[in-house]
Amino acid sequence: MTLDDIETPAVLLDRERVERNLQKAQAYADSHGLKLRPHIKTHKLPHLAARQVELGACGITCQKLGEAEIMADAGLSDILLTFNIVGPAKLRRLKALAERVTLAVTADSAATIDGYAGTFRAEAPLTVFVECDTGMGRCGVPTADEALALAQRIDAAEGLHFGGLMTFPAAGKPDEAARWLDEACRKLKTAGLDVPVVTSGGTPDMWRAHEAEVVTEYRPGTYIYMDRSQVARDACTFDECALHVLATVVSAPTPDRVVLDAGSKTLSSDTLGLEGFGFIPAYPEARIASLSEEHGVVDVSACERRPAIGDRIEIVPNHACVVTNLFDEVHFVGSNGHVERVRVAARGRVD
Repeated sequence: MTLDDIETPAVLLDRERVERNLQKAQAYADSHGLKLRPHIKTHKLPHLAARQVELGACGITCQKLGEAEIMADAGLSDILLTFNIVGPAKLRRLKALAERVTLAVTADSAATIDGYAGTFRAEAPLTVFVECDTGMGRCGVPTADEALALAQRIDAAEGLHFGGLMTFPAAGKPDEAARWLDEACRKLKTAGLDVPVVTSGGTPDMWRAHEAEVVTEYRPGTYIYMDRSQVARDACTFDECALHVLATVVSAPTPDRVVLDAGSKTLSSDTLGLEGFGFIPAYPEARIASLSEEHGVVDVSACERRPAIGDRIEIVPNHACVVTNLFDEVHFVGSNGHVERVRVAARGRVD
């Protein structure tokens, strides 16, 4: 299969860039004594998760049970689920998964912890991390005192084991997260609780992860592919972006406007604070101005040369993780031009 055989819109993955990104991150973690536990939500591909572990990752991170089940089916054996698992049906699935792999989860409430405690027993305890809101404003306890209270509740439950603290910091604020976690660790240790692991994440600040001495484990996701948002945050360059969307110009209604066969169902509507919906390396002055479901409208008024109907162009999306979940298949492109089509095994597993 070659690029000419691919129908658009499609996801292209530069195989060599993927490998370089994986090796660079693992080398960074190793050089700073950090454990790397990559988040698979970006790629959702078991063979890439296995490669991450082969290179030295201590395990993988999944966001949802459905993703974790797919990875377990493929032989991945050490999984952290960074999501509150709530409700009888999901707790039954969680217990079944824990019988197959080394599993840990997170919690930010007594209700969630009590659900775990009612499901697991002392002879096969579940490892639970306290999720901490260190500035993101999403899930997580907002104070160190609340982290201590939940850690003590986990420690007192016969069927649970306290695994440590987990956070997903706000991008650009790793120092704020480090101060929060330092305070929490001091409080827990003063209360007689060991904190085995402090796990943090986020690709934008991954190259500063070593500055937070309290952090022992890091969970980057987007680093494997990178995207326009990571370039904007200086986490990478466009030459390190391994995921491109291949699209075709299907209309040129005016001299200043062309339309692609890639809309919100291809590129997603995420802007992540950026202007437009992606970057076109071959036409850097072009701006993907708007999306409808199947159409991408490109403003080419600033371009010296402009694409014509039938031209195929590659786009670096704003947010690679969402794009991955929009496609059943991706296409790995080798340096020799050979293309391998791969099914996205955990695509759509948001359950």
